[in-house]
Amino acid sequence: MSLIETIRTNTETVIGDTELEDRLHGNRPLRVKLGVDPTRPDLTFGHLVVFNKLRQFQDLGHEAILIIGDFTTLIGDPSGRSDTRPVLTKEEIVDNAQTYLEQAFKILDEKKTTVVYNSEWFDDMGFEDCLKLARKMTVARMLERDDFAKRYKGNVPISIIEFLYPLIQGYDSLVLNADVEIGGTDQLFNMLVGRALQKDAGKQEQAVITMPLLIGLDGTKKMSKSADNYIAFTDSPKEMFGKIMSISDDTMWTYYQLLLEFDVAKITKLKAGHPMDAKKSLAATLVGQFHSMQAGKHELEQFEQVFSKNKLPDDMPTFTWSDLLGDAEAAPLFDVMAQSELFESKGAVRRLVQQGGVKINGEKQSDPTREITRPDSEMIFQAGKRIFFKLLP
Repeated sequence: MSLIETIRTNTETVIGDTELEDRLHGNRPLRVKLGVDPTRPDLTFGHLVVFNKLRQFQDLGHEAILIIGDFTTLIGDPSGRSDTRPVLTKEEIVDNAQTYLEQAFKILDEKKTTVVYNSEWFDDMGFEDCLKLARKMTVARMLERDDFAKRYKGNVPISIIEFLYPLIQGYDSLVLNADVEIGGTDQLFNMLVGRALQKDAGKQEQAVITMPLLIGLDGTKKMSKSADNYIAFTDSPKEMFGKIMSISDDTMWTYYQLLLEFDVAKITKLKAGHPMDAKKSLAATLVGQFHSMQAGKHELEQFEQVFSKNKLPDDMPTFTWSDLLGDAEAAPLFDVMAQSELFESKGAVRRLVQQGGVKINGEKQSDPTREITRPDSEMIFQAGKRIFFKLLP
């Protein structure tokens, strides 16, 4: 496989591939740019797709430049949005950026990664500089973007500052003299602006490489926190294993391709076997990558104990009644469960019970307000397929 064919693996679009191929055979490492905005504290498996590509460039001997968009986060990337993103404080951005780096280096080689913050150059720009940059783009060109066009037609507000976002992301490429920029397919417009700014400045234009957007746990939408269909780098081994086991078989093969980078031949071989075996292997491998192989093996054993042998997991959290409810002698079911802090909220517990997803000692529950009294003996709570806990007197 040639170098350019290797680079094309698992990509959606490559723009400037002829020039890129020439540069790959040049006498210097390429400067490969990936920008991430620390809008949330956790990276998701959706980010893993582009991090895998950046690591591939590292393995080929090129310079990986990871831009922490602490300045662009103040604007909020409008890509793929139907509304304006909420504004974060600088303190929140700094905290999120720190956790991003800790998580990113689970995939990237820290010693071969150059980390920059785009506030380094934007903090020094004056208003006149911003006006000069704004002259590089027209409103008509901005409205070519599908997400902006939809919002405009639907009378959904678009702030002027959101129009500036692609220019600011593109300016990063100009400052860094990027040879390549990678990102999800939803970043194509922004990355093409980088090419345009470089050309306008008489510089060599960056190649643009887009990666497919990873499908989330629901099997239909892009993986994102707003859709609550994500797997985070920081998920516990049990949570990560369970989430992976919940995906559809069709989604599983995409995860093998984009997350573990299996080629067609390997995936075809896996498809010849039982899909459940393939899914368990996928879950154990990914848990192993983010935690440890021992953790992956343990979660596989626990899963098989519960689902294949119909036994209870031997590592379920254990609480006493006093731990959760203090001196109270009784409490509604939803409150008892919520106090364990194993659930997102009391509302989430209510929905689980109403949907028939909760059992106590193997008996299905239907009323989230049912009164639970202080038990005389242990009670085993099961919520869905993944959450178990033991309540002692």
